[in-house]
Formats: sequence, C-alpha cells, structure tokens
Amino acid sequence: MADTTHPGFSADPLIAGTRIALRIEYDGSDYSGWQSQPHLAHVVTVQDTLEQALSQVAAGPVRVHCAGRTDAGVHATAQWIHFDAPAARSLKSWIVGGNAQLPPSVRIADGCAVPGEFHARHSATARRYDYLIHNAATASALLARRALWVRDRMDENRMHGALQEILGERDFSAFRAASCQSRTPMRCLMTASVDRRGALLRVRLTANAFLHHMVRNIVGSLLPIGQASAPQTWLAELLEQRDRTRAAATAAPHGLYLTDVLYPRSLALPPGPDLPLFP
Repeated sequence: MADTTHPGFSADPLIAGTRIALRIEYDGSDYSGWQSQPHLAHVVTVQDTLEQALSQVAAGPVRVHCAGRTDAGVHATAQWIHFDAPAARSLKSWIVGGNAQLPPSVRIADGCAVPGEFHARHSATARRYDYLIHNAATASALLARRALWVRDRMDENRMHGALQEILGERDFSAFRAASCQSRTPMRCLMTASVDRRGALLRVRLTANAFLHHMVRNIVGSLLPIGQASAPQTWLAELLEQRDRTRAAATAAPHGLYLTDVLYPRSLALPPGPDLPLFP
C-alpha cells in the first residue's frame, strides 16, 4: 500500500497540464539503457518502466523526457525527467504513487512543478558523471554490478593529474564512440577529479554535455595511467591526435553513474546527492 502520510511532498493538487520535473534513481544492471526501444521485443528499459508506473497514477498514458540517455548497465542517482501531467494529481501522488508501482531498482526520489518552458534535457547547463573503480586484491560480491574491479594498485594522483590536462573546451573525438550522433565533437569539460576512499576510486567529470561513451572512453584510457603502464601525459596526447583507435578500450558500463544535472538557479532544482557507496 502506498504511503499517503509522507511528510516531504505536497499533497496540494496540481492542475492537469502542469509540467512536473522528477529526480529518478535507478540501478541499471537489469535494463537495456534508459531509452524506450519499441522496435525490439522483450527489451526492458528504465523509460518504459517509469512511464508504465506514472501512467497507473494518471489513469492514462504518460510520456517523459530525460536529461541524459544512459546506456545499458549504467546507473543514476540524479536522472531528471519532465512530463506534462495529463490529470490533476498532487506531487505526493506522483512520487509516492509512482514508487508504489515501480520495482525496487527504480525510484522517484524528488520532484517539483516547473515552468512550462522547462525541458529536462535542453534546459540543462551541465551534467556530472561519477565512475567507481574497486581497486582491491579480490573482487567484491556486493560491488560486482556497481563498480569496475581492478586488481593492480592504481595511483589516483597520476590519474587526477592526467585529467587536469584535458580540461576546457576541446575536440573530444579521441573519446567519442563510432555510433555517436552528435553534430560536433566539441565539448567543455568543466571539472575533473579522481579521489579515493579506501579501496574505492571515484572518477568525477562535469561537462556542458557528453559525447556517446565519452566518460567510459576517458576512464578506459585512465586505467593504464593509474597502473603506470602509460605516461601521465597520455590523455592529453590522445586528445590532440583526435583518433579513437589510438585510445584504450571503453570501460565497462556498470561503474558509471549519472549523479547530477545542473540547471539555471532560478529553477531551484536540488543538486544531485553523493553516491551512497562513496560518502
């Protein structure tokens, strides 16, 4: 039964047609990515799962738009979506009622009414991704689907230093998937860091936007730098060469998390939370 006494969300009704923004968390392990794939039978996506749940609350079809289309196996703590409410429901109804219809691997964590011109993707000014690496002698059963396991000792300081050399607005062709449909390889990497908590390393990248597989391709080429099998300058060298075939293999999807989407301050949307595994 849905919790109808939750103190955190307004029970005041919102008229039909109100644009709603929701922050979604999900464990992407069992999903074929975010985006609906109606041309493929027996494919389960996060978008389909969420739309089905919200449609139950609305008693009618709901179509949502997201901030970033994550790939199969990728997780999120701060995937923002929006939709125009087809029926009068309170924010509490959308959040608590939606969660009552969702599997445990997908949660509506927060939300608010937003102006009609808000768009989860186009209104965003930047996005942040975290990539988790479990750097230990033996693999963890609990982290098997939530972090990339690397046995050999990684030097997070070398990795952090390498990232500082590729900051700014650059041509990121060297870290762009062949399937990327963006019209330009130019992106602005605003901040980049690598830090460690015990056996866990976190690679954190914030950019105005990302090319397809850009984060995972950068992480893939960071790994040999962290293991000292490639020079610290290698990322910058790859960037200058603009040749994807010279870079390392794409890092596995299960270490990647969409952890924040930045919007204009006037919208007052809350920032994304830190990863529970990495406080």
